[in-house]
Amino acid sequence: MASSSAAQSVAKSTPNRWLQIVLGVACMVAAANIQYAWTLFVPEIQKTFGWDRAAIQVAFTIFVIVQTWLTPIEGYFIDKYGPSRVVMFGGLMTGLAWVVNSYATSLTGFYVGAVIGGIGVGCVYATCVNNALKWFPDKRGLAVGLTAGGYGAGSALTILPIAKMIDAGSYAQAFFTFGLIQGAIIILAAAFMRAPAKDEVRFSTKVLQTRRDYTLGEALRTPVFYVMLLMFTCTVTGGLMAVAQLGVIAQDLGVKNFQVNLYFFTMAALPFALMLDRIMNGISRPLFGFVSDRIGREKTMFIAFAMEGIGIVALGYFGSNPWAFVILSGVVFLAWGEVYSLFSATAADTFGSKHIGKIYGVLYCAKGFAALFVPIGNVIMQATGTWSTVLYTVATMDLIAAFLAVAVLRPMLKRHHAANGVAVPAGALAHA
Repeated sequence: MASSSAAQSVAKSTPNRWLQIVLGVACMVAAANIQYAWTLFVPEIQKTFGWDRAAIQVAFTIFVIVQTWLTPIEGYFIDKYGPSRVVMFGGLMTGLAWVVNSYATSLTGFYVGAVIGGIGVGCVYATCVNNALKWFPDKRGLAVGLTAGGYGAGSALTILPIAKMIDAGSYAQAFFTFGLIQGAIIILAAAFMRAPAKDEVRFSTKVLQTRRDYTLGEALRTPVFYVMLLMFTCTVTGGLMAVAQLGVIAQDLGVKNFQVNLYFFTMAALPFALMLDRIMNGISRPLFGFVSDRIGREKTMFIAFAMEGIGIVALGYFGSNPWAFVILSGVVFLAWGEVYSLFSATAADTFGSKHIGKIYGVLYCAKGFAALFVPIGNVIMQATGTWSTVLYTVATMDLIAAFLAVAVLRPMLKRHHAANGVAVPAGALAHA
C-alpha cells in the first residue's frame, strides 16, 4: 500500500514537474542574451569609443567569473529560500545589467554592468538547473538538458532583432529595450516555481545514482570531484572562447560580411553562424542529456568532447572559407553545449540532490576559470598572427577531457558508488 501511495503521488506530480521545466526554460531563454549576444555589441562599442578590443572583452570575463564563482553562495540561498525568490532577484539584476550598459560611457560602466549581469544570470541559471535536477532524478540528463538548452538556444530568438537595432545605429537602445523585456519575463515566470517534496521524485533504473546526500565538505574530499572540475574546465574553455570571440574571429578571417546564399534567403556569414550556433547549442543539451540517460554519462562525454576537439581543429584549418566557418562553428556548438547537462547530472548522480545547489555551484566555477582564457586568446592571436594557435590549444584540452572521461572518470565513479553500497540497476547491467 505504501508503494501504491508513492506511485500515485509521483503520477500526480508529473504534470506539475514538467511545468517546472517550462518555467525554467522560459527564465533561461530570457537570461541568455547577456552572454550569447555580447559578441554583437563589441565591434559597435569599439567603433563608438575607440577602446582596445581586449579591454572591452574584459567585461565578458568579469561577467562569466561573477556568474560562476558566486554560484556556491547562490546555492546556499536556493536551499534556504527556495527557487522562486532567488530567480525573482536574478530577473531584477539581469534586466538592470543591460539598462546600466545602455547608459555606460566608460569601460568602468560596462564592467559594473557585467558584475550586475553576472549576479543576475548566476541566480537564474543556478536555480533553474538545481530545480531540474531535483524534480527529475529519473531523467536528469534530459531535464537539465532542456533547461540548459533554453540558455544555449534562447538568444537565437533575439539575435536578428538585436542585430537590426544595432545596425540602425542604436546599440544603447538595444541594451535598454531588451534589458527590460528579459527582466520582466524572468520575474513573471519565477512567481510559479517551487522545489519538489521527497515523495514527488523517483530514481533512474539505468544510471548509477547514490542514495546518500553528500554535504559540500564531503564532496570536496572526494577525488572524483576534482577530476570532474578539471574536465569541466578543459571542455568549457573552447566553447566559451567561441562564444566571446566568434564575431572577432569572423572579422579577422575575412568572412564576417560574406553573404551566404541559401536560395530562399541570403544572410551575412556572421549573423547566420550565430543563429545556427544558438540552435545547435540548444539542441545539444537535451540531446546529449537524453543519450546519457540511456548509455551513461562518461560514454556520452567521450563522444561529445572528441567531436568538439575535432571540430575546433577543423575550424582553425578551414575557417577562412565562409561556408566552412558557418558549418564548423555549428558543429563546435553542438558538441560544446552538452557540458552543462552532463556535468550537472553527473554531480547529482554522484553526490545526491539535497545539497546539489552548493556542490554543483563549486563545480560550475570551472566556467569562471575558463573565462580567464578569453582575453588571453586575443593576446596569443596578436603574438602569433593567427587564430589557429588559439583554436588548436583549446582543441587539445577537449581531447584530453575525452580521454579522461573513459580512462579515469568511469572507473573512479564505479569505485565511488561501490563504496556507498549502490546496487547496479538492471537497466545499467543490460547496457553493459
